[in-house]
Amino acid sequence: MASPPKDLHFVLFPLMTQGHMIPMFDIARLLAERGPTVTIITTPVNANRFKPVITRAIQEKLKIQVLELELALSEVGLPQGCENFDLIPSAELFPKLFTAAIMLAEPAENMFRGLTPAPSCIISDNLLAWTSDIAQKFNIPRFIFHGPGCFTLLCLHIAIYTNVLDDIAVSDSEYFVLPGLSDRVELTKEQACSWGGKTLKEAADFVEYVRKAEQDANGIVVNSFHELEPKYVEELAKTKDKKVWCIGPVSLCNKSFQDIAERGSKSAIDEQDCLKWLDSKEPESIMFVCLGSLARVCTEQNIDLALGLESSNKSFLWCIRHPTEELEKWFLEEGYEERVKDRGLIIRGWAPQVLVLSHQAVGGFVTHCGWNSTLEAVSTGVPMVTWPQFSDQFINERFIVDVLKVGVKIGMEAPIVVGEQDKFGVVVKKEDVKRSVEDVMDNGEEGEARRKRCRELAELAERAMEDGGSSCLSMTSMIQDIIELCS
Repeated sequence: MASPPKDLHFVLFPLMTQGHMIPMFDIARLLAERGPTVTIITTPVNANRFKPVITRAIQEKLKIQVLELELALSEVGLPQGCENFDLIPSAELFPKLFTAAIMLAEPAENMFRGLTPAPSCIISDNLLAWTSDIAQKFNIPRFIFHGPGCFTLLCLHIAIYTNVLDDIAVSDSEYFVLPGLSDRVELTKEQACSWGGKTLKEAADFVEYVRKAEQDANGIVVNSFHELEPKYVEELAKTKDKKVWCIGPVSLCNKSFQDIAERGSKSAIDEQDCLKWLDSKEPESIMFVCLGSLARVCTEQNIDLALGLESSNKSFLWCIRHPTEELEKWFLEEGYEERVKDRGLIIRGWAPQVLVLSHQAVGGFVTHCGWNSTLEAVSTGVPMVTWPQFSDQFINERFIVDVLKVGVKIGMEAPIVVGEQDKFGVVVKKEDVKRSVEDVMDNGEEGEARRKRCRELAELAERAMEDGGSSCLSMTSMIQDIIELCS
């Protein structure tokens, strides 16, 4: 394909949560590298998180900008600054941020009118369904971006938009085989339909609103690559009756050290200190532990995690996003960090996850199974211990363990409600942590076969993003499709 017209202008609307924003900013970069103008519309707090990455992109002469809209937080009952789901303490408050996001529709439309060149296409998070009205008013195509991959999107479609679960006579916590899939996948109804602790059927009006906006969209953009889930790419396109553009893993667009180290947010540890520690370890000897930006593990559960890591006798790098005072007190009184100082490093806050996973010393990853983390592990060839928390993470776990066969379950069975972790207490015991860590780091036949599959997938991921690769060609085809729709 010839270079796209210079006046092509993509406008991106990411959802205000790191798992959706991080890949959307990567997509913005990938589009800008093709020549078009790219505008990302978000809120001040979220824009600030990505400011260093965008500044470097502009210095590289990419036509990319971030415009800010103010959320009406006080009007919906949220404190100032609560502009991202990872800043909200309880899932019960999540609807308030969605309400504030819906109130962005009018100011976003007003901003849209002043953009130059005139917008050619919207790429919007599917949950920001009001962008469909803007696309129709300005008579431009709109593609939707989903956080998860094609397998998970197909599972969610079956579980939410069909009535098959109503015909399966099991309790919410009993396992059943999800029908309509090429692979045998067993889930509970809780796992298949949870979203931050609430079933999506409890939010039926919102689900229908999103479904209608999805039907009106011109296509679906997915952070995945064809070789990872070929059957499910095709089945999703057939089920949704739309083109599906797999253009990932988008994290691989980050080439410089700083872009990789600061992907998503500024790290809580000096990146060079982190690398120095990793450099001192043997290849594939470190277990990296990070449970995502939204998970808030209670103190008792973190203590069992700490003891499980210690008893595994494996080296580890553990990122604790939200350490409590009680946990810090336990660390001090028990002398835990002193006991594990030769083989354990604890990061409090944001970790440079892609930088860590890319290091040769890392041999395993305890993950919450968010799709970004899943794909980053796949892209770097690292096997996983799966510890899902809520929303799509249990379905992603099934993809990791049963379809790709590159992970080991830690034993999490039921979704946890964000902000109510203390009610659940210790769900994963220290023995579960020890067992799963040892299984993934095992040097036996099964462990080596798992690592071999991981290395093969990593090679396919790299190839997909190269010139002529499946994701590169998909991006080219998507841009061409937009040019035709515009004309």
